[in-house]
Amino acid sequence: MDRSELTGDVLPAAARLLGCRLEADTPEGTVAVRLVEVEAYRGRDDPASHSYRGRSPRNAVMFGPAGHLYVYFVYGLHFCANVTCLTDGEPGAVLLRAGELLTDPGAARVRRPTARRDVDLARGPARLASLLGLGRDDNGRDVTDPSSRVRLVAGEPLPDSAVRTGPRVGVGTAEELPWRFWVDGSRAVSAYRQGTRSRRGRTR
Repeated sequence: MDRSELTGDVLPAAARLLGCRLEADTPEGTVAVRLVEVEAYRGRDDPASHSYRGRSPRNAVMFGPAGHLYVYFVYGLHFCANVTCLTDGEPGAVLLRAGELLTDPGAARVRRPTARRDVDLARGPARLASLLGLGRDDNGRDVTDPSSRVRLVAGEPLPDSAVRTGPRVGVGTAEELPWRFWVDGSRAVSAYRQGTRSRRGRTR
């Protein structure tokens, strides 16, 4: 994917990511998914974003440049992955929420042996990250680089009629913003669950 397609605002960037191919080289072979659900997080004007209170060692990747993975560990349980967008210095990222498997299910099943159905292999941000083997070592990785272990391959932009929008999932603030985007009709899209504020603040 050309980096320039991700340097605009987070909302068109999120919509553009739908239908794109995200692939990763793993010990079990290359695993690839078609992105079918994402969530936009703008930055300083978005209280649900990790960058809302400014730059820190944890969120530095969100401040650019575009086209890099921002990977974080959540609740002490699992990793989630975002793709950065906006111009260098302006914080913004799109959370990768769900994908449809495009490659051999055999390798995918080795990586996600507890999945009951193929549609569940990358249904939800933690499952998607686990399927592709994304972790701390991938934070900051350039997914626009063809030689990268993790690569984002552009698909044809989807027509507006194929894209749905709605509230973000699992956030405890700014939950009313319709900044979640998904491919209409995809069975891999996660179920909507309204967020609640936790003692640790924002739930994202």
